[in-house]
Amino acid sequence: MNLTDKNTQLIKQKALDLGFMFCGISKADFLEEEAKQLDQWLKNGNHGKMSYMENHFDKRLDPRLLVDDTKSVVSLLLNYFPSEEQQDSGAPKISKYAYGEDYHFVIKEKLKDLFQFIQDEIGEVGGRVFVDSAPVMDKAWAKRSGLGWMGKNTNIIHPKHGSFFFIAELILDTRTGS
Repeated sequence: MNLTDKNTQLIKQKALDLGFMFCGISKADFLEEEAKQLDQWLKNGNHGKMSYMENHFDKRLDPRLLVDDTKSVVSLLLNYFPSEEQQDSGAPKISKYAYGEDYHFVIKEKLKDLFQFIQDEIGEVGGRVFVDSAPVMDKAWAKRSGLGWMGKNTNIIHPKHGSFFFIAELILDTRTGS
């Protein structure tokens, strides 16, 4: 099934309604350029003690190996810059992203809601939701879908909102209209 431009806009609008900052959609394909970079990065030992980075090399580079008949990757950004600061100056300093509820749970709920919306509004759509739960190269997909560029710090930088956001994906078995 191909998604029309109208359905693509419905998905993007619903993502915003659910609190995501931005939503971009790209064609699911093999990440050719990233394959060379990942291979060299691993060979150089840049992953340190994160040995899991060596696992599922092919799946990291091709979402079609994660979801049967994958056609599209929906990339989503969710702001994590908190409005409040730590009040207790004697408390250990924690990263801003760690304020509040565990982001895995927050984002996964939003992704499930978006996926259900897609199924309700568009029809028979298969896929999976991902937030740090599988070997998905989320920064590569966010870049590919036009949500930003890769900074020198290897984070995705959005042109107007910097890098204070989480990245999540929906991998769908439908092709989008844009």
